[in-house]
Amino acid sequence: MASGDSKQRSEEEWRAILSPEQFRILRLKGTDPQAELTVIPKLPGTGEYNKFYGDGVYNCAGCGTPLYKSTTKFDSGCGWPAFFEGLPGAINRSPDPDGRRVEITCAACGGHLGHVFKGEGFKTPTDERHCVNSVSIKFSPGS
Repeated sequence: MASGDSKQRSEEEWRAILSPEQFRILRLKGTDPQAELTVIPKLPGTGEYNKFYGDGVYNCAGCGTPLYKSTTKFDSGCGWPAFFEGLPGAINRSPDPDGRRVEITCAACGGHLGHVFKGEGFKTPTDERHCVNSVSIKFSPGS
């Protein structure tokens, strides 16, 4: 998925390099299947990285930009991978049109990652929960 060249691409270029599921989530701002009613329903928490705790870095599945260190991942019980902090400058935030949530996107390519929530009382250094779609990220072992 990731490429060493420009992180900005046309819709056609994204469709050519991403799987249909990655395109739906990263480019069309979808969510992991566990949150949607699909032909074959999935249970919450079935995303690839929800209960995964390897040592390394989580990169954008679209462009390969490093987004999160594994040391910032925690079990929030929400059914999606949760992180309390992204790498500096790697993630942009913007309010959803309805003002109820704050969307997080890859700063390099604009790919939709999920949403960030503050003040939920988690015992993390930032009291933030980056609720990230497993399809939006790719794990790279090592630190």
